[in-house]
Amino acid sequence: MSDGEAANLRYGGFWIRCGAMILDSVVIFGVTLLAVRLLYGQGYMEWAMEGAAQGMTRERIFFNWILPAAYFVGFWILTSATLGKMLVKVKIVDAKTGEPASPLQCVVRYLGYIVSGLPLGLGFIWVALDKRNQG
Repeated sequence: MSDGEAANLRYGGFWIRCGAMILDSVVIFGVTLLAVRLLYGQGYMEWAMEGAAQGMTRERIFFNWILPAAYFVGFWILTSATLGKMLVKVKIVDAKTGEPASPLQCVVRYLGYIVSGLPLGLGFIWVALDKRNQG
């Protein structure tokens, strides 16, 4: 794709991205719920309810940090979109070239998700205010 074609890209707006994120959250929640249920059997609710008291265990680090990172970055690298983005027909591309984002760009993008969410989600809300719908 040439620079001229990249300039003609349509950026997904706030609501379409919000919808994709909700769909992705449902997928991650479902996978996590199924995995925890398989690991802990009938005791999975106790595991879930004791979270704050137990602190960060290996399982919590995996389900809260590693699994979501692997989901987002993995899908972005392999298909340029998560399942949620595929359903709403949005792709992740390099803003300068319009080509699929590099693995490094995907990792940096995910780190940007974390930073965007920290100050009350303002980095995500910025998408609604930006001319190019970018956070």
